[in-house]
Amino acid sequence: MNRTLLILAFTTLFFSVIFALMPKILSAHYVFKAGTLVGDAFFSLHSNSARGTVSGIATVTPTHVSTPGSVKGIYMTSWIASAPSLRARLVHLLDTTEANTVVIDIKDYSGKIVFQVTNPKLKAYGSEEVRVKDMPEFIASLHQRGVYVIGRVAVFQDKYFVTRRPDLAVKNETGSAVWKDHKGISWIDVGAREYWDYIILLAEESHKIGFDEINFDYVRFPSDGNMKDISFPWSSTTPKATVLKNFFSYLHDHLATLTPDLKISADLFGMTTTVIDDMGIGQVLENALPYFDFIDPMVYPSHYPTTFMGYKNPEQYPYEVVKFAMQSAVERAHALASSSPDHISLNTYTTKLRPWLQDFGLKVTYGQREVRAQIKATNEVGLSSWLLWSASNNYTKGGLESK
Repeated sequence: MNRTLLILAFTTLFFSVIFALMPKILSAHYVFKAGTLVGDAFFSLHSNSARGTVSGIATVTPTHVSTPGSVKGIYMTSWIASAPSLRARLVHLLDTTEANTVVIDIKDYSGKIVFQVTNPKLKAYGSEEVRVKDMPEFIASLHQRGVYVIGRVAVFQDKYFVTRRPDLAVKNETGSAVWKDHKGISWIDVGAREYWDYIILLAEESHKIGFDEINFDYVRFPSDGNMKDISFPWSSTTPKATVLKNFFSYLHDHLATLTPDLKISADLFGMTTTVIDDMGIGQVLENALPYFDFIDPMVYPSHYPTTFMGYKNPEQYPYEVVKFAMQSAVERAHALASSSPDHISLNTYTTKLRPWLQDFGLKVTYGQREVRAQIKATNEVGLSSWLLWSASNNYTKGGLESK
């Protein structure tokens, strides 16, 4: 009898201590709000709404983190982000290496918005395909880790919107049919201003659920298709570079008013750092620099033409190609600042430069040496921010310094 009472007393004491200490044990990893546990593992099991409702108990209050002094990012597709078991590998990379930023697809070439939309105006377009059901919760868990979260939007490449509004699409030469590129993807004409407002609505909604920055990709006219059988009903009378610059200005001015703390960035062809004209796609480095917080030239060595810099295969020279491309970008940014009527600092535009680097191989296998070579080249021209691209989301851990 005495033994039974002793066991009962010990058990009672044990659980009293556990319950007393539990909040302190968990506080290092999770945040309590209105009595609800907020954390990636909990969300993975219990999230039932992209608006942040967790098991019908509480709503996540979106937070934001400041832009790191040196952005070091990796890219994550919406499909990887949709499954906790798949994204865990990349979250671990963020936990254990110098990477402090993640770029997540929120609208890819399909035109589908991958999280649940709440804005009635945006929702009316019917472009939702809720792949990442716990997006607000996932972002909150990344913020808990101190990770800067960027949402990637494929802008004018948009299969869905063309089906809804074919009148805004790029057409064939006669204007009788929607034009498609070699992959069968249709495009919105850059000059279709009504579509600009749709993109602004998406940026606002994305910021509202926690994204710290919106990265605008495919901000250009199409190039990979039958360019002899193409027309632009909304841009035909205006130079492409001017149309695109007008879009940049419109985007900047409206988002600066609506969401002043939202950072925005634009992806540009890598060749924009070394070529003066718009290459037929409308992109000119100097036309983009004033309107974005970051400009991300895609200086993948694999994407430069044969004989670039005299190399038969530029992909074999990651250090040389990236250094040449980004040194040119820095010099042009300085020149633009010098010519400004406001006499702005030379670093005003230079600090916006943040290249996409490649962590994949086409004709050449890329590994630790090639990734570090590109980062070294970026640093040597005075830049400290960069993003790594891998369409498969397989990254070379050895290419990143340990945390």
